Amino acid sequence: MPTPVVQQDSYPAPPSVRVASASRQRFRQILRRFRPPRQLKLTREGRYFILITFFVGFAAIAINTGNNLLYLMLGMLLSLIIVSGLLSETSLRHLTVVRRLPQRAQVGRAHLVEIEVFNQKQRLPSYAIEVEDLRAGQPADKRCFFLKISPKSAQVAAYRRTPGRRGPDQHVGFRIATRFPFGLFEKSREIELVGTLLVYPAVDPIRLPNEIPGAKGGANQTEGRGTGDEIMGIRPMREGEDARDIYWRRSVLPDKVMLKERSGTTRRQVTHVLDSIRPLAAAADDWGQGFEQRIREVASRAVAELKRGNDVTVKTSAGQTVRSTPAQGADQVLRFLALLQATPEHELLVLKSQGGRVL
Repeated sequence: MPTPVVQQDSYPAPPSVRVASASRQRFRQILRRFRPPRQLKLTREGRYFILITFFVGFAAIAINTGNNLLYLMLGMLLSLIIVSGLLSETSLRHLTVVRRLPQRAQVGRAHLVEIEVFNQKQRLPSYAIEVEDLRAGQPADKRCFFLKISPKSAQVAAYRRTPGRRGPDQHVGFRIATRFPFGLFEKSREIELVGTLLVYPAVDPIRLPNEIPGAKGGANQTEGRGTGDEIMGIRPMREGEDARDIYWRRSVLPDKVMLKERSGTTRRQVTHVLDSIRPLAAAADDWGQGFEQRIREVASRAVAELKRGNDVTVKTSAGQTVRSTPAQGADQVLRFLALLQATPEHELLVLKSQGGRVL
């Protein structure tokens, strides 16, 4: 596939968004320094177990009758807690997690994300491993469960996800948890592994109107002689022309060699203009919903025009432009629309007053 050609080098986010993102990253780095290496959470069964252990210990101390059975039961209950901690720690150690993202994703369409867990331990397997894929700014709702991972081997699982919004989807790491062996406690740890998946805007199936020759609505169509597949007529051959187009049925006499005249390849130039400047007095939620809907409509029409065989150009009111041909496909247009951000009107006015170029 040809390399996408876009008339700007990057798609920078607004300054306010960049500052907020940098502040969140610094805050997360500070939290990681004080975060314990393991997190421990009681399950419902674990709460009952701790309650029973507390009552047995209270009875053994309060009654004080020298009944060794109560002390023996208390010791067994406490030993189960210690054994649970050791075995769960053994299962969590020396695990390597790899995420495989698809090449592209689209709003409203489900895609698969593969999770591979490799057990680097030489002899001991890992049991009941649950891997949770963490994404920046979104709740973790997708998990993969591995019943057993043998030593020096790997297991692969996948989960299905349907994106709800366009743009870069940032995966920041994993949360590995286990309830092995008794299900009383859930011990977990986090692994950092950054991955980015670009989510294209949704594309709706639309039916375009029939093509009309000439220019209409930003579309230009030209017809003439060329190297197309259709034959427009037959004419005498001139000196220097390609002999492969000789029409032998009409070329009876040597001095009258006839040549097939082919039609030129015709394509329409379609331009879509997208309003990306957010007015000062516009409500953020209402205008944002309308902006996303316009992006969806432009993406749908651009894909339909490319499938028909037309060249497509998408321009924004802020000055950004992207162009694609049927040979290049719709990837560069959809990528452009996936990364497109609204430009506040006050920032545009400042750039124009300074003589800057809007990217």
